[in-house]
Amino acid sequence: MSDFSAVTSAYKGAWARRRVFVPIYIAVRLLLVALVAPGVAITVNLAVSLSNQTALTDQAIAAFILSPVGFVAAIAVLSLFLLAEVFVFSVMAGSLRMGESDPWRAGSSAIGLILSRLPALFGFAVRFVLRVLVLILPFAAVSAVIAWWTLTEYDINYYLTFHPPSFWIAVVLIGAVILVMAWVLIRRLSAWALGLHLVLFEGVHPAHAFNISATRMEGKRGRLKIELAIWLILRVIIAGLIAWVAGLLFAIVPLQGASHLRLALVYSLLVAGVWSVAGLVLAATALGALAVLLDGFFEIRTEEPPHPEPGSLRIPLFAILGAAAVAVLVGLWFGQHLLERIQAPDRAEVIGHRGAAALRPENTMASVLKAIEDGADWVEIDVQESADGEVIVAHDSDFMKLAGVNLKVWDATMEDIAQIDIGSWFGPEYADERTPTLREVLEAAKGKSKVIIELKYYGHDVDLENRVAVIVEELQMQDDIATMSLKYPAVQKMKKLRPDWRAGVLAATAVGDLTGLEGDFIAVNAAMATPGLVRSVHDAGKDIYVWTVNDPLQMSAMASMGVDGLITDRPAMANEVLRLRAEMGPAERLLLWLATTFGMSVDTQAMRDESP
Repeated sequence: MSDFSAVTSAYKGAWARRRVFVPIYIAVRLLLVALVAPGVAITVNLAVSLSNQTALTDQAIAAFILSPVGFVAAIAVLSLFLLAEVFVFSVMAGSLRMGESDPWRAGSSAIGLILSRLPALFGFAVRFVLRVLVLILPFAAVSAVIAWWTLTEYDINYYLTFHPPSFWIAVVLIGAVILVMAWVLIRRLSAWALGLHLVLFEGVHPAHAFNISATRMEGKRGRLKIELAIWLILRVIIAGLIAWVAGLLFAIVPLQGASHLRLALVYSLLVAGVWSVAGLVLAATALGALAVLLDGFFEIRTEEPPHPEPGSLRIPLFAILGAAAVAVLVGLWFGQHLLERIQAPDRAEVIGHRGAAALRPENTMASVLKAIEDGADWVEIDVQESADGEVIVAHDSDFMKLAGVNLKVWDATMEDIAQIDIGSWFGPEYADERTPTLREVLEAAKGKSKVIIELKYYGHDVDLENRVAVIVEELQMQDDIATMSLKYPAVQKMKKLRPDWRAGVLAATAVGDLTGLEGDFIAVNAAMATPGLVRSVHDAGKDIYVWTVNDPLQMSAMASMGVDGLITDRPAMANEVLRLRAEMGPAERLLLWLATTFGMSVDTQAMRDESP
């Protein structure tokens, strides 16, 4: 049998057992939440307990992971997640080897076997993570050196925006390193392919499973590598076909411009639901096919340890009816709270991100004035110190992205800044735009819009907090500004300097209880926002802002959650979304919320405002 035939036969075999594999896949995935969540929670609590904070945000998380304790904790978490994957695959492999056709009997016996081997499986997962890390770390180090050599002369945003030659050099070199790493990993993984089977079906100690597997795979590794490559290619092709069909169905009734919004949304949600189910079935079938492939390489050479015999899990009718009744009650309770949230009046404020950055060059007076014109409640800007002590509005560490000028902000004088055109990259009509000062922005916004000042730190600040405070007080705008920063100690310092001013924590990632951090508000990446987080922040008496929200569906979803502020590059669009939501009934709002839950979005790249 050819390698391709072997793989297609494995997929056919998995599909033939879909009545077993799909229910098992779903059930075990749900079970894993209960297994993994406590371990992750313990690790998070450990990380937070070692600090003097209730939560860790971006920089603090990185510092923790790089510490000895953090590294061990990270290994433990990775092992838990790998154990989850091992658990799913083990149940598939166990049910396959036991030959049961009934999903309840196959699943129960396989899960019983896996639970009896759980300590050994966790030991296997830990060793597997460590072995893979040992293989990856040298390549990661080489990649880091390449990135440092090619991508550190200028601010990273310049490289990500314009892709200069050095960017492509880094891509090619790091890509070559990744290919070599992949080759090494495939060689080792093919040698370890039977390790899990040995632990599971022969009771081999995890410490010996890798070497025994390598011995048994001698002469077979080449065939396995080819079959694994074909297996992966087929999985990607099938997933691509499913996505292509779903895209065609979505395109029939596009959300944007549809004359009947409700009909368009219902149709789109049905398509999204079918797409999700198809993806779930594919994942279960592909994993089952992998189990079939590897099972073909495994022959038990010792007496198989006893394991639970397949048993009956026939559930009494009254238990099913009771579970259904509980589900209905929970659904009604959840639905009532959901409708209450959806019917609640929107109180989200519109915050112009770097002004109106989708419509005008970011952090310029043109962008600030456009945000004010478009009705932004707040204008958000970034500030740093120039070489001569002026507080200027700038996000990056240098002027490469905005002007192609190799000059660090902290080395630039106001005379230098006056010569740097930061608008032409966006459009020739903005050639006169120069980096504004904090004072100029505050004077323009006074009486028209409030201003959120993000304090930026690149390790060269001198007295940023005090200089900002002096300018704000000179203009008597204490009640019209707020400060925030990714650097939590800076938030604490600002609260200490001016306790009565609004100050907030900016977080792209976080672990722990954000609500326990000092500050009047939390500004989080929209991907972090959940109804539970919003509720806990409000219960703590704080506000929650989300960034950067430019899609109208996502804006609506965030408003449904009850966030207090939408940080957006398109303040006019945000205001329009909130206006339209005020005219909608709960059904339309619910559909909009569900649409975003299914990952739907509206392409806004071509929606640049053409007004002068």
